[in-house]
Amino acid sequence: MSPAHKIAFIGSHSVRKTNAVHSFAGAVGRSGRSVEVGREMVRYSPLGLNEGATPEAQLWVIMAQIKEELELRTRADVLVLDRSVVDNFAYFLRATGGEDPFDVKPLIARWSDTYDLFVRLRSDIPLRADGVRSTNERFRDDIEKILDLIIPQYIDPKRLVEIKASAITEGFDWASLLERLCGPPPQGAPKPNPVTYAPRL
Repeated sequence: MSPAHKIAFIGSHSVRKTNAVHSFAGAVGRSGRSVEVGREMVRYSPLGLNEGATPEAQLWVIMAQIKEELELRTRADVLVLDRSVVDNFAYFLRATGGEDPFDVKPLIARWSDTYDLFVRLRSDIPLRADGVRSTNERFRDDIEKILDLIIPQYIDPKRLVEIKASAITEGFDWASLLERLCGPPPQGAPKPNPVTYAPRL
């Protein structure tokens, strides 16, 4: 099977990325296309997360992100990702104080070219405790500032869409984004199937 159309929902934490990922994946399924969803890998890190994470912990997340994408890239028509190497790199840079002790910048630059589309969710909603991610506003602000700096370096503006986090509701219309990613449905495509997509546990 050919590599999937790959879209990554990116941003800082608590900006409704996971909600957007599953909502968009549902829209993909209803369009008659097959879909896989990549998980937010930091939640599975054995080395810690949030503002206390070490450079090594954030390096693990970047490598796990790439591994996840490689494993899923040919399993469906569309691969929907909860983060990318770019926003994970923002957390890495915060942990390292802006340094690159493992020389990962060339990898980030090269891997960022493998995404067909990025959707950055802008943080205009309050932080909410979910039992995993930090509720420290300064920490999220730090990540937002780093993203503002690195996104122009690693993401072609033609492959970037920005949406306010507050706009991600149950009624959000994903049709234009889906067409931008995949083009119009091919003639003779199967009728939409609401159970084409089911989240992986």
